[in-house]
Amino acid sequence: MSFFSISQSIAQVTTQEIKGQVTDEHGITIAGATVQLSYHLQKTITDDKGLYAFHQVPPGSYIVKVIMQGFEVQEKAVNITTGKKAQISFIMNTSSNRLNEVVIKGYKAVKGMGYLNDVHDGVIYSGKKTEVILLDSLNANTAQNNPRQVLGRIPGANYSETEGSGFPSNGIGFRGLNPTQSVETNIRQNGYNVAADIFGYPETYYLPPLEAVERIEVTRGAASLQFGPQFGGVINYIIKKGSTDKALEINIQQTGGSFSLFNSFISAGGQVGKWNYYSFMQYKSILGWRPNSDVQQLSGFAGVNYQANAHLKFGLEYSILRNRIHMPGGFDDERFNLNSQASYRARNWLNSPWNILTGKIDYQFSPTAKLSVKSAYQFSSRNLVWKNEDGGPGTPDSISTVTLQPVNREVQREIFHANTTEARLTADYGNGEIKNTLAAGVRLFYGKMKREGGGLGTTGSDFDLTILDPHYGYNLDFTTTNIAPFVENIFHIGKRLSVTPGFRYEYLRSTVNGYIDNDITQTSHSSKDRSFALFGVGTQFITTSKTNIYANISQAYRPVTYDQLTPFGSATKIAPNLKDADGYNVDLGWRGSVKNYLNFDVSAFYLRYNNRIGVTEQFDGSGTPYLYRTNIANSIHKGVETYIEFNITKALFPGSTIGEFSFYNSFSFIDAKYVSGDFKGKSVEYAPQTINRFGATYTYKVFSTTFLISNTAKSYGDATNTVRSDDPALGLIPAYQVLDWSSSLRLGTYNFKFGINNLADARYFTVRTNEYPGPGIIPAIGRSFYVGFGAKF
Repeated sequence: MSFFSISQSIAQVTTQEIKGQVTDEHGITIAGATVQLSYHLQKTITDDKGLYAFHQVPPGSYIVKVIMQGFEVQEKAVNITTGKKAQISFIMNTSSNRLNEVVIKGYKAVKGMGYLNDVHDGVIYSGKKTEVILLDSLNANTAQNNPRQVLGRIPGANYSETEGSGFPSNGIGFRGLNPTQSVETNIRQNGYNVAADIFGYPETYYLPPLEAVERIEVTRGAASLQFGPQFGGVINYIIKKGSTDKALEINIQQTGGSFSLFNSFISAGGQVGKWNYYSFMQYKSILGWRPNSDVQQLSGFAGVNYQANAHLKFGLEYSILRNRIHMPGGFDDERFNLNSQASYRARNWLNSPWNILTGKIDYQFSPTAKLSVKSAYQFSSRNLVWKNEDGGPGTPDSISTVTLQPVNREVQREIFHANTTEARLTADYGNGEIKNTLAAGVRLFYGKMKREGGGLGTTGSDFDLTILDPHYGYNLDFTTTNIAPFVENIFHIGKRLSVTPGFRYEYLRSTVNGYIDNDITQTSHSSKDRSFALFGVGTQFITTSKTNIYANISQAYRPVTYDQLTPFGSATKIAPNLKDADGYNVDLGWRGSVKNYLNFDVSAFYLRYNNRIGVTEQFDGSGTPYLYRTNIANSIHKGVETYIEFNITKALFPGSTIGEFSFYNSFSFIDAKYVSGDFKGKSVEYAPQTINRFGATYTYKVFSTTFLISNTAKSYGDATNTVRSDDPALGLIPAYQVLDWSSSLRLGTYNFKFGINNLADARYFTVRTNEYPGPGIIPAIGRSFYVGFGAKF
């Protein structure tokens, strides 16, 4: 044998290679998919049989990534040793944004909303009602986190629009649940909790700037088995990642607008070897639509991920919020109708410094099994100095007849410390072509909160939390311990039908220590233990390759929260022995797409809510009214939700060169009524019967513009369905219509954004509150405009 032949034989033995095949969920081969070998910069394209191959691969650990338009990106780890040939094949899942056609020029011709795949980021979504919104596909006022323009596509989404009036973020609620501070909805960022305390104080004060968000994932009430409370499901904000093609990419966005709005956003990210990083900083300030409603806010984030080897990945993230909010106070009905842009308070302030530190570990046991662990530690607070209650919302701050100075303000402080650790294991198993999926995990939570209120503050008008008397009106320490294992499993029955049963076990221990001064000093030293099981089952039937029918029933609960146990005014009372709420959600729907021009989701829902806690108006022995918090009754929420998006140009004029025109309609009908107790037959608070939004978009090359009409029916501020009351926290919330216009222009790496919010200058409100930032009616913002400029380097 010649020397050449011997050398050739040795080369054949020692050459390393990676090869495989790419198919879809139904076993159909995918041609033209991009296959990338990470850390080695090799790329190839699958042939007409879906096959690919990398030859002469140096020994080492790699990530093989497959990218194909219309499908989710897939990654698998592989370790190559000398002389080894690896067979790595992929089954591609249809992408959650498959309805958004990506044009090479950089804009999306269809600005649609998709839904999550059956299994996504270690969570089972098969049979559940989900929505996914891609931020880059929208014309929207992201600088001010305008909820109508961003989350308005989600049917039935109702908002407490109070930005600049005391709440740092706009709250959201679904299906007639309370939208204030998103207390009925589990708010997450990158899969971990960001609310104050998911059990004791589930208000949301921190939200990431939408300029930094890649997508928003929404799961309705069936999320309770995987995530626990609340009845309203989960909203998960997914932060962008650093560019995988550059060591450094910088994005700058500057926005200005009405009422001295200034928003500055800058981000930096990239890939350096096995390290990927992304960070941003946002500064926002505005004088406000009303006097005494100025806001200053700083948000920041830093995240880094390290791919240690083919199996192990580490991540660390840190989020901050620093703000100072001037609260102009609330109105009674008469003064709102007289001048909704006025202010009767000049000395009320709030800030909510927020800190969230999160560690993440992902371990790929095999191509079919993965463990993910996230542990988030939150150390945050909420602080108020205000004088709102004396004399009602229409009365200016009172002046002392002795000192001739304003009376002392009240100081209120909350301090939160909480750790949430969630571990999730996902594994595919089965024989032959049909694979089943198991998702199991556990959540460990410990939170503590110090709540102090009624403190004697200064007589000044600036933001000053100084206490002149160390004895607060109430001083309470709360703790919550939670252990919750959970499991779900997708069982495939043939290629079209799947059934997903699930189970969650909750153990809760709550303690409270401290005192409340309310005419007499009441001390509290108590603890409460409870445990219960939640069950659910979902099913999904594939009707065509792009449509499916889904159904789900899942139990849910909501424990009594810390704020519900604390008086919100000197003339209020709380019922003894408040009970936790429980119930269940049911969904039945049909969703999907038709070719590249129609996207739809039509569904019906049924929500049972037992032991609902609310506020009613009562009268003492002398006939004086007061507010009373108690378990009001059981309620049933039922209705339909529809979403349709239709690209007229693609459907009727394919190949048109005059641009594209599309529209969407998001509609919900909600019948939310009490079915027991004194208020049987009454409408549930904050449950408008219809919410209808219609948006039309025209796109031509690098220019895109959207016009949005939002209509929300009337609702009520309390369970008695009071239309008019001397107490402005009670009464009708009238129906309203809001018009928004937004546009964008992209020129290479530069972009321009501009638009007008509330085009017709509608005067409306969405909130009646019995405490901050009121009490009373808190108006929504009138007409305003914005202009933005951005660049990417």
